[in-house]
Amino acid sequence: MSNIPADLRFAESHEWAKKEGDLIVVGISEYAQDALGDVVFVEMPEIGKVFAAGDAAGVVESVKAASDIYSPVAGEVIAVNEELGGSPELLNSAPYDAWIFKLKPSNPAELDKLLDAAGYAATISE
Repeated sequence: MSNIPADLRFAESHEWAKKEGDLIVVGISEYAQDALGDVVFVEMPEIGKVFAAGDAAGVVESVKAASDIYSPVAGEVIAVNEELGGSPELLNSAPYDAWIFKLKPSNPAELDKLLDAAGYAATISE
């Protein structure tokens, strides 16, 4: 894997999470998109839906497989990346720029329980 951004936190299920003001922005890691191959469709969560940490929140479909996207922290979905509807391949070309959804976290401290870049790098190199 190339670089894993140090400012992100990671779930073991390969979602990244980033604090943005009082919101958490969620996407999938470069490792995940690489394993999936060419992404052809992203099923995003509904705005207003509330998830617990670890709940399936959406699906990324590629030419190889469909994979659930899990909410890395608990919270309410307040935005989805509409751009992915017409250009799902953005997850392949820029996995750390192409976010999937934004949450208003129920407990912002949950972010600290996720892996840091070094911890995630160790997980995917096993």
